Amino acid sequence: MRVLDDRFYHATITARSEFAPDLWMLRVRAGGEFNFIPGQFATLGLESDGKRIERPYSIASAPFENEIEFFVELVPEGALTPRLYALQPGDKLLMRKVAKGKFTLDTESGRKHHLLICTVTGVAPFVSFVRALSKDWKEGRFDGSHKLYLLNGASRPWEFGYKDELTRAAAELPWFTYVPTVSRPWDHSEWDGEIGRADDVLRKYADHWELDAGNTTAYLCGHPDMIANGKAILKRRGFIERTAVKEETYWIAPR
Repeated sequence: MRVLDDRFYHATITARSEFAPDLWMLRVRAGGEFNFIPGQFATLGLESDGKRIERPYSIASAPFENEIEFFVELVPEGALTPRLYALQPGDKLLMRKVAKGKFTLDTESGRKHHLLICTVTGVAPFVSFVRALSKDWKEGRFDGSHKLYLLNGASRPWEFGYKDELTRAAAELPWFTYVPTVSRPWDHSEWDGEIGRADDVLRKYADHWELDAGNTTAYLCGHPDMIANGKAILKRRGFIERTAVKEETYWIAPR
């Protein structure tokens, strides 16, 4: 790796775990100080044929963790993800030293309810929210007054990379509720959970949890169609896009 640029760390892969043939978790040791707020993203890169290829990836780990964790989807014809997929523990990659993004928890508006809606890898920033707040709650820095409600959509059950962790967290944390939902249940007779796309069940659960524009900030992360549909539903419920709705779009395109 030839890049000599003080904007980058030469980070090291420390672990990887496959959730499905095209979905995996990647953990990275930055090799230097890397500060971020839950909900932000890091930019990863590799050199190929003398060119640097970079893409942003939401961070799944919490700031207190020693390594940075990502939930990545393989794009077979993409510019970067096939190369990332080939990396093993001990391999190097580039990581910009500064995290970016404003997809962070709203603690200033006075709204104490947070409706989190995502598809597949879009769950990553919400995992970071939960891990960080869980530690703060257990150590007395968070009083539980902010409530998180997570709708986690996927086509098939194996696409839930963090389902077990989030289910355990929901059982332990009184301020966190988790609902995974599958949009293609006919292929999976063993699935006994919620059915439908995340945006399909949005109205149902917003009503059930009594979430409205006056008490809730909504966050949408993942597939652009889900985000567009979700925003339209929220708008009809009175949510003002620039103040009460946050979005982080993961374009399904060559990367």
